[in-house]
Amino acid sequence: MSRHRIVRGMDYNDEYDGYDDVYGHSVDDDCVSPTDQQWLYDRARGQQSMSAFISKNKNIEEEAEDDDDDEAFQKARRDSESFQMPELDELEQAKLSSCVDEVRSVVGDAVSERRIVETSMRFDYNIQQILDEILNEESSLKEKEKQKDKEQEKRSQKLKMPATAAKTLLMTTPTPKPTPTLTKITLATGQKDARRGFDIASPKAPASPVISGRNTPVDGGDEATTRNSNASFKLSKEQAQRNAQQLYTLERATLKSHIHMIVIGHVDAGKSTLMGHLLYDTGNVSQRVMHKHEQESKKLGKQSFMYAWVLDETGEERARGITMDVGQSRIETATKIVTLLDAPGHKDFIPNMISGATQADVALLVVDATRGEFESGFELGGQTREHAILVRSLGVNQLGVVINKLDTVGWSQERFQEIVHKLKAFLKQAGFKESDVSFTPCSGLTGENLSKGAQEPALKSWYKGSHLLDVIEHFKVPERAIDRPLRMSVSDIYKGTGSGFCISGRIETGVLCVNDKVLVGASREQAQVKALTMDELTQTSVFAGDQISVTLAGVDINNITVGCIICDPQLPIPVTTRFQCRIIVFNVKVPITMGYPVLLHHQSLIEPAVVCKLTASIHKSTGEVVKKKPRCLGNNSCALVEVETSRPICIERYSDFKELGRVMLRVAGVTIAAGMVTKIR
Repeated sequence: MSRHRIVRGMDYNDEYDGYDDVYGHSVDDDCVSPTDQQWLYDRARGQQSMSAFISKNKNIEEEAEDDDDDEAFQKARRDSESFQMPELDELEQAKLSSCVDEVRSVVGDAVSERRIVETSMRFDYNIQQILDEILNEESSLKEKEKQKDKEQEKRSQKLKMPATAAKTLLMTTPTPKPTPTLTKITLATGQKDARRGFDIASPKAPASPVISGRNTPVDGGDEATTRNSNASFKLSKEQAQRNAQQLYTLERATLKSHIHMIVIGHVDAGKSTLMGHLLYDTGNVSQRVMHKHEQESKKLGKQSFMYAWVLDETGEERARGITMDVGQSRIETATKIVTLLDAPGHKDFIPNMISGATQADVALLVVDATRGEFESGFELGGQTREHAILVRSLGVNQLGVVINKLDTVGWSQERFQEIVHKLKAFLKQAGFKESDVSFTPCSGLTGENLSKGAQEPALKSWYKGSHLLDVIEHFKVPERAIDRPLRMSVSDIYKGTGSGFCISGRIETGVLCVNDKVLVGASREQAQVKALTMDELTQTSVFAGDQISVTLAGVDINNITVGCIICDPQLPIPVTTRFQCRIIVFNVKVPITMGYPVLLHHQSLIEPAVVCKLTASIHKSTGEVVKKKPRCLGNNSCALVEVETSRPICIERYSDFKELGRVMLRVAGVTIAAGMVTKIR
């Protein structure tokens, strides 16, 4: 320790005396390296060099420009970029916007926005007069330019320049920019494409259907690739010239017809048990699987649910004993292939039931014949009434009523006739024709009168009608809109095993083939079909009415949502946030007024919306206007209203596409109205 210095009382100045190379001390503060001299800033030197530069150089003159070109450019720039739409009221603004869209679809971008707006207002939004004025003026300007070119050619010929001089002049003269060729067009009064003023079939379409920028639209060329002026995608010749009806005849002529049947009814009416037993009796469920369900249901003390588990596959559905999502299976009869859609009966899952009903062609309404159970489902608040009204509002015309659990009342004929009497009057009021409704007694648990005729003596003594499978066999197959433009509603989105991702849904109209190009939803983004699957089998073509899975490429998965519509690029579906519809109001606790918030159901889409305008109250049967601009709408009333959504949606008028022109309005878990779209704003 004696060798260590005492640091607490040390004087550091004495310690470092005699050292010149202490860390942090400069060797010589006045010493500057010669190499650093050039980096030192000298204010005087900078001023001298700048003054010398200014004295030696003159101002840079601007490049001479052609005054005519400059004026034309400035005018075009003012008209296109700096022009603002005039301030008008809502109706006038809508008329002006529709006129501008119509004129722009004919003349393209060759005419400025200012000129179209001024001409539209001058001729009071008359499309025919506006187009005549603009096109005639453009054609006259084109003729004047041609005359100027001819005069210049004549002058050059008079000069009689030598060949070498003429060649030099041609090399130095810049080539004029090509101008779009415009033809004088006069629209006839009865022409279909001349849509006037505010009454238009489609809303304002975006200038480019591609939002995300992933795809670049290419202008179509000849008539073979463009059937509509809105088409801006280059399609394959095969897709543009496809004969859908001929393709359908070629691929499906020898196959059985295909229908979708939804099974609806009040909760605990026995829908899943009925369908599970029918699938087992027809051989669509193996005995090994049924034995497994029987053993597992016995362990949980729910042996009566063994047939229901054929369609209720999730653990939560089996634990709770109710159907929550739409179960799907397939049954084959002598002449038909039937896709069974087992809908949930609980009122909490009616949105799922609506999603399934939009896919259905026919329906089975299952009611419980047990004393008190039928009354609880049929009276106000039960799902028997609501389900029947919903499927009728969604376009299902054929209904098979299955009076289930009739064994609990001893196969009583009086009970059967009592239920039939009550349901007949209600279904006729709901809009079903008596010839399209059938009534069948059966028991889903025992299997009586399902796939075979009545075997029970108590039932056989008074019932001589058809069994359930025969009723399904005699359902009529609705006509498929195969010749219409493609429309497909998306009900599910998932990641496939290969590249890209998959969407599932129903082809509402048209035909879809592998490698086709389609437009996706309201974003109008282009995608390509890479693969098609139906019933887990790969297909090359699918048609209207098919429930399919599609693998898409070239589109972002974030731009596709459940409920959006896949459509034909040549004839895209209208996109709007506001439309007019004719609705029938059911039972509402609070009358519908202007600004009434609702949930809009359209196919698989569920979108918040607002009833923004009550246009008129109308008569249910005749459609005559009873009262204009009513203050509110009560129970069982019929009216024309305008509905506005928070974001753009794809929708069609009922007169154009029945499949996509129906909507449902729900509030607080209750369906308050159903309607048909009459006009798109």
